[in-house]
Amino acid sequence: MKLKLSVPAAAALAFAATAATPALAQQIVKIDGSSTVYPVTEAVAEEFQKAKKNVMKVTVGISGTGGGFKKFCRAETDISDASRPILKKEMEDCRKAGVEYIELPVAFDALTVVINPQNDFVKQLTVAELKKMWEPAAQGKVKSWKEVNPSFPDVALKLFGPGSDSGTFDYFTEAVNGKSKSSRGDYTASEDDNVLVQGVSRDKGAIGYFGFAYYVENQKKLKAVPIVAKDGAPAVAPSMEAVLKGTYQPLARPIFIYVNKKSLAKAEVKEFVDFYLTHGAKLAREVKYVPLPDSAYKVNKEHVAKGKVGTVFGGEAEVGVTIEELLKREAKS
Repeated sequence: MKLKLSVPAAAALAFAATAATPALAQQIVKIDGSSTVYPVTEAVAEEFQKAKKNVMKVTVGISGTGGGFKKFCRAETDISDASRPILKKEMEDCRKAGVEYIELPVAFDALTVVINPQNDFVKQLTVAELKKMWEPAAQGKVKSWKEVNPSFPDVALKLFGPGSDSGTFDYFTEAVNGKSKSSRGDYTASEDDNVLVQGVSRDKGAIGYFGFAYYVENQKKLKAVPIVAKDGAPAVAPSMEAVLKGTYQPLARPIFIYVNKKSLAKAEVKEFVDFYLTHGAKLAREVKYVPLPDSAYKVNKEHVAKGKVGTVFGGEAEVGVTIEELLKREAKS
């Protein structure tokens, strides 16, 4: 026999169930931000929830580095994933809202330029050629591969890239065009890297860029392009080894999580951050990013324990920071 409840009785029962588990309802770690950092954070979140037997829940969004910082600096999230350091405007927004943050580098990424597998004429690209196709002056004008390099065929150039809220967009435009957020606007943009993967995989003349993990996950559908940093330099393909050696320039970059200092007062956030710094290296490697040396995660833990807030960057976009340089900055801070 099916039991029927009156509306008031059902409402009372629902309230009682909610009231009985207030601690469970509150044990949520809220994260948003970079789609590049997402694979690492999501992997950590899954392992953490298993370890805690799903008593603690972690939500991970992908609104882009810029979008993530907007929420973070309104204290809407506990942690912000970022594929570039925090910028001055974001620092000011956080300051006005009383949000203090702890900056934690968690891995290095090889920002990867990809083309369609049917493209048989591009063997490598120079930074100058990338600029020629992506700079603001190219909008509405550079529409063919031949216009990028006369040796290329007259094939329509189809561009796919992250949107303007993306830290990958910020870094790429700084590295290639010389100014962050300086880009032509007539390209297919998405904060979801999987949309970019699909776009490039379906068009012979397509080119795009995103984090190395998304390339590795989809390498049967895409080809990575070796990059020539400057005249006379060798072409270097993206790889963990090239990032560690510092030879994949200028597209190797650190990736971060930023933790709201007040959020560390919550057990679930404190435990998650500790879990991230303990297991992040292994999980970063599993999702095809370059883990930092063990000493870096130890320094991160010390910074969390001391409540060390702020950034070792100056609020400006920086290109070409190596793992060695990053570790020196962190050690001094």
